[in-house]
Amino acid sequence: MKERIIKQVVEEIQKSGMRFTVDDITNQLGISKKTVYEHFSSKEEIVQTIVDNILEETDQKTNQLLADDAIPFIDKIKQLMQVLPEYHQIYDRPVLDEMKRYYPDLWVKIDEALQEDWEDLQQLIEQGMETGEISSDYSVSVIMKVLVEAINTTLDQHFFNKNNITVAEALSQIVDILLYGLIPENKR
Repeated sequence: MKERIIKQVVEEIQKSGMRFTVDDITNQLGISKKTVYEHFSSKEEIVQTIVDNILEETDQKTNQLLADDAIPFIDKIKQLMQVLPEYHQIYDRPVLDEMKRYYPDLWVKIDEALQEDWEDLQQLIEQGMETGEISSDYSVSVIMKVLVEAINTTLDQHFFNKNNITVAEALSQIVDILLYGLIPENKR
């Protein structure tokens, strides 16, 4: 039941943002408030659980990628930039803006985790420059700025939904463009 509640809350957040109510959840699931409160003490605890699950899942995926020496270097960078948690709907600009306003402590937690992820990516970029896998003709700061800004476009999930593109597909295409450019491989 706990997982069903979490899943429904994610759907409600996607529809209504952080202004969903426990009544919205109970109506959609056909359960009582008592059932919700048997598993969670408050709406905030539900949101906190979702955020904690997202951060834990993202950390696990990131750490597995970084530790796997069998993955070729460029593939590792590509996969690292495409790490998405199961409930990635939370990573939507309007939702994050509302979280920052209504749940500032959770927002800080997410922001700090994202900063750590960018630091991991920057270390890989620097390592790639040292080994010659990545061109050292460019400033690491500029590379990171471009990567962060490009990947952050996926925070506009409405745009991708409107164009029938999943966030995962958009992220994959963005990463391919960044790593391999627009010129077809047979024209390079």
